[in-house]
Amino acid sequence: MATRKQQRWHDLTVRICSMAIVFGLLATDAFAERSRVVADNAVWRAECGSCHVPYPPFLLSAGEWRGVMTSLERHFGNDASVDAAAGAEISAFLQRNAGRDRRSAIATSEPPRITTTSWFVKEHRKVQPPAWTSNAVKSAADCGACHAGAARGDFDDHSLHIPR
Repeated sequence: MATRKQQRWHDLTVRICSMAIVFGLLATDAFAERSRVVADNAVWRAECGSCHVPYPPFLLSAGEWRGVMTSLERHFGNDASVDAAAGAEISAFLQRNAGRDRRSAIATSEPPRITTTSWFVKEHRKVQPPAWTSNAVKSAADCGACHAGAARGDFDDHSLHIPR
């Protein structure tokens, strides 16, 4: 039978090990979030990336991407139409890799804008209004102006640089 001192050591060891496991899991989740790899598709990258950063599919829901893809002839003031084969491939790619988490919270605009999702608004609440209209940034949709890794889907704060 264990002495009282041995029992205390045992209890302390169990608590420390439990905490180490919990912190290890949290660190793994945080690392996975920071190093998220964006699904890739050559047609999506070429077509969407010819005008802007090809926004990672996880930033909008499948339904919102469907809406974007069915209105390309009036895509935020431009005609971004693509041929039927490219449109079908891009649409399938976006829906297959669409967001299913907090980042893809429903956009509050029609057509859906990534910059109106609750996630985007929350993440950028500290950015002062003049930053959005500076010559280096121009608009909230210009992710690459502040996030060097935006084209790779890397929006980590450690690589963030807000131009002045």
